[in-house]
Amino acid sequence: MFFIFYIREMLSKKTKYGLKALTYLASLESREPVQIAEIAKHENISQKFLESILLTLRRNGFLGSKKGKGGGYYLIKEPKDILMTAVMRVLEGPIAMVPCVSLNFYEKCADCPDENKCSVNKLMLQVRDSALEVYRNNTLADLIS
Repeated sequence: MFFIFYIREMLSKKTKYGLKALTYLASLESREPVQIAEIAKHENISQKFLESILLTLRRNGFLGSKKGKGGGYYLIKEPKDILMTAVMRVLEGPIAMVPCVSLNFYEKCADCPDENKCSVNKLMLQVRDSALEVYRNNTLADLIS
């Protein structure tokens, strides 16, 4: 596990906070808009940073927003329909730790003459597949149950 963290920094704060915000919204019985300040306070997140994260989630079809009195952010999909693969790709970027094993963002490594013989490539394929297995089999609903 240490090797994995060495190659790529652990989960970014953006992703961690995005997951916390989504989980908070999903845990509420009402799907009414929730103000950023409430989410930030409940989850102990900087309001300014959270605003940027929520905008990203809104632009990518996870959240809706309402302005004015009674405004805020709300889920526009059911938690059971929000796959962690989609959330992770929006917030964290490619799931693969190196571009030569990425399914959606493939790039050949400049320092590698033959991917088929590369030991790092072989290991990172396994790591990618393991991560995808976890993300594909979990939804936002799973995080709140």
